[in-house]
Amino acid sequence: MRLRLLALGGIIGPVAFVAAWAFSGAATSGYSPAEDAISRLAAVGAPTRITMTTGFVVFGVGVIALGLALRATQSGPAWMAAIGTGASTLGVAATPLGGPLGATAHAAFAIFGYVTLVAIPLLSATPLAQAGRSRWARFAWLAAAVSGVCLLASATGSAHGFWQRAGLAVGDVWIVARAIALCFFTAPMRPVRAESTS
Repeated sequence: MRLRLLALGGIIGPVAFVAAWAFSGAATSGYSPAEDAISRLAAVGAPTRITMTTGFVVFGVGVIALGLALRATQSGPAWMAAIGTGASTLGVAATPLGGPLGATAHAAFAIFGYVTLVAIPLLSATPLAQAGRSRWARFAWLAAAVSGVCLLASATGSAHGFWQRAGLAVGDVWIVARAIALCFFTAPMRPVRAESTS
């Protein structure tokens, strides 16, 4: 039951995060989800700062909880990536744009969060394959690849807001899917090994 409660954070956190950015963006006059970063919605002086900051915090705490669930149920370091994602998101919330720490600290937390978000499915793929869950492993590789490409595009091209949301959404879909599996369907994983003979 404790494990399922921890995994539930992987459902609540991403849902709250996406809801916060969708609601805040729609409520902000002149804001373009395709061109503007999510962090602008939590900037100092933004009318949606409280709502978006709450979304960041709920996501951060929820994904840290999922990381603890992954540690107990899955081999490999994916759990550390989940905790890193959650902690960096809390860092993003604590260093808003226009705040006293400036944009550098905010950007550092955001970049670390992007990298660790992509790493969650990436580092899950091999343990899933070793446990005989080939479909999950393929899903993990795909999620990591698509999320990584989108987040890289958000830093280098136009339509920054669109690519950022696309990359985060794919990572969030992975997190929610694994959390649902841990909550309701999946027993702890062990690598598949050939039985020894005497």
